[in-house]
Amino acid sequence: MVIFSVYVVNKAGGLIYQYDNYVPRTEVEKTFSHPLDLVLKHHDDKVVVSFGQRDGIKVGHALLSINGVDVLGKNTADGKDILEYLKDPANYPVSIRFGRARLSSNEKLMLASMFHSLFAIGSQLSPEVGSSGIEMLETDVFKLHCFQTLTGIKFIVLADPRQSGIDTLLKKIYEIYSDFALKNPFYSLEMPIRCELFDQNLKSALEVAEKAGNFGAGS
Repeated sequence: MVIFSVYVVNKAGGLIYQYDNYVPRTEVEKTFSHPLDLVLKHHDDKVVVSFGQRDGIKVGHALLSINGVDVLGKNTADGKDILEYLKDPANYPVSIRFGRARLSSNEKLMLASMFHSLFAIGSQLSPEVGSSGIEMLETDVFKLHCFQTLTGIKFIVLADPRQSGIDTLLKKIYEIYSDFALKNPFYSLEMPIRCELFDQNLKSALEVAEKAGNFGAGS
């Protein structure tokens, strides 16, 4: 079983902790001749595929490297605009690596805030008073699990749909937060969590959960 990532969101909707436990590698590298048979565009400081799919390269994949050298956003390693570089026949044949770009820190902050708003909407749409809000969202490749404490802190885990025992794991993460963040005299409420003991114990809890496929009450 696989646990992908953990998010902690404060009661105002701010992301105060995020840890990527496992990031699937979905990268494809191909050598192309001129003209390039994919349509690329700038998007959010990246170059992405906007049209054309082949050999595992999909629309939305970002350009990650050219001739084995990682790119820097919209530019090559030596500062040239990637789209302009790929228009020049003299630069072919060229080896390009595509894949899903990792979320930036700003994108993670924005998504945490959006989920906070969705959680509130879910509570307000409830036909009954006192709804718990969103506890789980399911897709074909992962499930998002959320546990909100009485003080409004949200603990979010993204995991393989087959992973069991996540409810218990969420409560375990809450215990770790209480023991190693809240009891830390240098930690301020609602602020980003930067505590080595919190990191270590969280990673240990995730490792146990993944190996077991279930996080038992005695863990």
